[in-house]
Amino acid sequence: ACPLRGPLQDVTAWTMTRAATAEGPAYTHLLIGLIVLALTLLGSAIWLAWILVSWSRRIAAIETALGGATGTADLPHLPQTGARELDRLVDAVNDAGHRLSAERRRAAAAERLAAVGRLSANLAHEIRNPIAAMRLKAENALASSDPARKSSALEAILQQVARLDALLRDLLATTQAVQPTPRNVALEGFLRSTIDAHRELAAHHALALRSVCSSPRAACFDPSQLQRALDNLILNAIQNTPAGGEIVVAAEIHGGRLLFRVTDSGPSVDAGIRDRLFEPFVSTRADGTGLGLAIVREIARAHQGEARLGQTHHGNSFEISLPWQPS
Repeated sequence: ACPLRGPLQDVTAWTMTRAATAEGPAYTHLLIGLIVLALTLLGSAIWLAWILVSWSRRIAAIETALGGATGTADLPHLPQTGARELDRLVDAVNDAGHRLSAERRRAAAAERLAAVGRLSANLAHEIRNPIAAMRLKAENALASSDPARKSSALEAILQQVARLDALLRDLLATTQAVQPTPRNVALEGFLRSTIDAHRELAAHHALALRSVCSSPRAACFDPSQLQRALDNLILNAIQNTPAGGEIVVAAEIHGGRLLFRVTDSGPSVDAGIRDRLFEPFVSTRADGTGLGLAIVREIARAHQGEARLGQTHHGNSFEISLPWQPS
């Protein structure tokens, strides 16, 4: 718009023209800048997504390694991920796992030393009683001229000697290191042969004895040692169950573990000794040595497992839980 000179006063002329914005260096520079900005944003998004996916995979690998450590109290050894920040965390976890394992070994050694102290006191008590009985029988036999009484005294002494022999044999089995020799074992046949050895004794006590195997697969363990552990549990169940009761020996795979269970319908274990039930010389019977369950615990530990008293509404359920090792 501009004023015009002429005969007419205060006249202004207006003009309009179309400007081509797509032409010219300014528009080109603007377009190039927008394209560079868009490519930068796209590249940053792709780079960030790659970092997130890579870290997610590495974290998932760590989570998988930690989750695969079920059934053991020690932390697993985590592999390096390749990311410096994550590897520092992995190194810290591995170092904590090593310290935890060392502390567990020291705690186990301290527990064993404490058990040795209790064992020594209980062993002295268990040996002193038979010795006192044998001494009394021998003195009475020497003071008597009756041959029948002397013969009876000798028989009683031999019974006490047999009791001491069984006590020392079980004690050696408890204290000696158990080295299992695993091999492939068919679970169903193993259970059947185990309970067959006790059918006559169970029938003598008017008890029903049966086995239940929920898995027909074979497993890998030491059959002689596991049979010895189950023998102790079955004998305890037979002695604890009144006539007319039932004893069930079962094997199943539960939660990635091989579980042996011996359940009886007898009176439940007293709550006062439940926590000490697997310690040496802890027994619910007056004639028991208290070493049978200790042997069961040592056999389970030798297989990297555990022995425990399971939860049941009636009777007792003793369990041996082992890591599942298919054949």
